Amino acid sequence: MKPIEWTRRGLFAAALGAAMVPSLSAPAAAQTPPGVLVVGQIAEPKSLDPAAVTAVNDFRILVNLYEGLLRYKPGTLEVGPALAESWDVSEDGTTYTFKLREGVMFHDGTPFNADAVKFNFDRMLNEDHPFHNTGPFPLAFYFSSIAETNVIDDLTVEIKLTAPYAPFLSNLAYPTGLMVSPAAVEAHGADFGRSPAGTGPFKFAEWRSNEAVVIEKNPEYWGEPAATDAVVFRPITDANTRVAEMLAGGIDLMVEVPPTALSEFQNENFSVVEQAGPHLWFLILNAKEGPFADKRVRQAANYAINKQAIVTDVLEGTADVAAGPTPPAFAWAYDESLEPYPYDPEKARALLAEAGVEPGTPLTFYVTEGGSGMLDPVPMGTAIQADLNAVGFDVKIETYEWNTFLGEVNPGLEGKADMAEMAWMTNDPDTLPFLALRTAAWPDAGGFNSGYYSNPEVDALLEAAQTSNDQAERADLYRQMQKLVQDDAPWVFVANWKQNAVTSSAVDNLALEPSFLLYLEDVVKN
Repeated sequence: MKPIEWTRRGLFAAALGAAMVPSLSAPAAAQTPPGVLVVGQIAEPKSLDPAAVTAVNDFRILVNLYEGLLRYKPGTLEVGPALAESWDVSEDGTTYTFKLREGVMFHDGTPFNADAVKFNFDRMLNEDHPFHNTGPFPLAFYFSSIAETNVIDDLTVEIKLTAPYAPFLSNLAYPTGLMVSPAAVEAHGADFGRSPAGTGPFKFAEWRSNEAVVIEKNPEYWGEPAATDAVVFRPITDANTRVAEMLAGGIDLMVEVPPTALSEFQNENFSVVEQAGPHLWFLILNAKEGPFADKRVRQAANYAINKQAIVTDVLEGTADVAAGPTPPAFAWAYDESLEPYPYDPEKARALLAEAGVEPGTPLTFYVTEGGSGMLDPVPMGTAIQADLNAVGFDVKIETYEWNTFLGEVNPGLEGKADMAEMAWMTNDPDTLPFLALRTAAWPDAGGFNSGYYSNPEVDALLEAAQTSNDQAERADLYRQMQKLVQDDAPWVFVANWKQNAVTSSAVDNLALEPSFLLYLEDVVKN
């Protein structure tokens, strides 16, 4: 029986029962067949439509099904060719012309060409497009600078921008820029996210809700064929259960290993892989209403929370204390002069008294059970709750599953909560502040500024940085922004994390990327 047939007929029963293996001291590798890689994911995907999702958890599946015009070069955040073989940029930085790869087919047998590129961007950006409505939180912000997409010929496409936009090429390599089959979208409509078709090294096989998403090697792939026959993505939301499954052999690859569990995999049966990247774990503060509408109270929260203790005791040294809104992985734009807010509960109490905050003031705090880049969110949330209570607040935690959590936080905290956990892994120093700190990015405008922070000076700096093609100038603008934002404290800046994954000894060639994406075409499952 072929591995792929075995996957469809019997893998679910074997994989789902693997945690019942009596001994957890070594993996039962024979429980998953050769050529089939079983990945333990942190949550069920929301959709398999690139235009509909925002979470890295979902992107880890999508980048194996789809491709964009560009792709990050291995081990870097520099862009290189993918579905576009080459490109030219006009002198004024507003017109990009892409030469497309010849002979590429979507998984449904239709050709990838310039018309398909135009369809993808029109669908994302034009509200009157018949397939525009992909869900409440699409990342169309990444391409809001596009004025029009024009077909020059079958293999040439021109994209005109409204103004120079420095992160444009980098955003094309991000999963929001992945190309979907127009024919498949037209055939499935709103259900396309359950019946995806791209051009990638794997094609969609099936999705069993709350059990697994299965993708298979694409035999018609234009590039080097995938090194394994199939990948099964299993949603295992509880971190301890993921660890048990990994130890028992029910999964071959686990992403985002809890820091407290890393030592269990330091033996010959497993390989631990790490990779630094641009990550920020922070608390969104509701700056529109309630106590955190006062800057002094937001600053007090930053002083009140012992971030070093969280990094040392909860995360066991797998992260560094964050100083501001820009991760230090963006070395060219990072302000090294910024120091993290020190742990100073007395300073916090003084600021709260100055702001007139009464002891026992209640705070509602949204915490997630787990999610993309969220590290160890429940213990972290509990530690934060204790520190804020110690300076006089009365913090009530409300805990949600990841996708439910996003559904509560992304539309904004107004009328619901005072603060919420959040983590971002980004591809450019522009991305996080532009999408989550500008006034124009408030939720009612379609952005991710869920705490309603507003500073016109920050807005101006971010707008200027986006339109500059001079990297030194951009860096200076971002450093100015970081100082202002750190002082305004719309967030509590907690941690910058080093991503990790663990594989069984049956898996070779896994490489983590600074983008936090999970490319599996070169991975071998023995």
